[in-house]
Amino acid sequence: MPSDIVKIVWIYPDLLSTYGDRGNCIVLERRAKLRGIPTRTVNVHSDEPIPVDGDIYLLGGGEDRPQILAAQRLRADGGLHRAVEFGAAVFAVCAGYQLLGHEFGGEEGQPVDGLGLLDIRSGRGEIRAVGEIVGEVDPALEIPMITGFENHQGVTHLGSGAIPLAKTLVGIGNGNGYEGAYSGHVMGTYMHGPALVRNPALADLLLTWALKRPLQRIDDTWSGKLRTERLKTVLPTPS
Repeated sequence: MPSDIVKIVWIYPDLLSTYGDRGNCIVLERRAKLRGIPTRTVNVHSDEPIPVDGDIYLLGGGEDRPQILAAQRLRADGGLHRAVEFGAAVFAVCAGYQLLGHEFGGEEGQPVDGLGLLDIRSGRGEIRAVGEIVGEVDPALEIPMITGFENHQGVTHLGSGAIPLAKTLVGIGNGNGYEGAYSGHVMGTYMHGPALVRNPALADLLLTWALKRPLQRIDDTWSGKLRTERLKTVLPTPS
């Protein structure tokens, strides 16, 4: 039995927890358990300090006002910044993804300061992106195609310090042909689904970052079949 204990921190479930994003915690716990790796999940509400000793930090989606409030409290708290400095992994979805950047669009589209943990800037687009999203992941991450569900009106521009997570094949994503972004062990995406449930290899990548070692292989037969069915449904059939 490995002695590692992976501490998962679910940030502000009272503000950022739409579209079932809590499922990202559940799948990390499950895939660690299948390998005999113990986990401890801590739910940190918006009136509580962010612990700095976590291994994986998760942020979900949320409406405009909760997103603004979350950004304000996280900036004032500073714990997530310190955790990143200590080498923790961060995975953020939709509103959580946007607030990791330098700025995002507020209730009236006004720029709101983000956390500056990713070199991105987000604003409000002309149309709302709703539906399935599929992308070819940056080869450097060595994981297969990702699939999820998006529901947002954001447009995200990457600076030189951020790398696109994937090239968009279906859906809108960042609005420029790419979906999500990452830098080091900080990653954001517009994918709900929940994202890690639909993309177990992405969950394993986060666990690898947390443990700083390769993971034992596990039987992914059934999750593979479900992914194949989903992708066949969504991807256009070659003519």
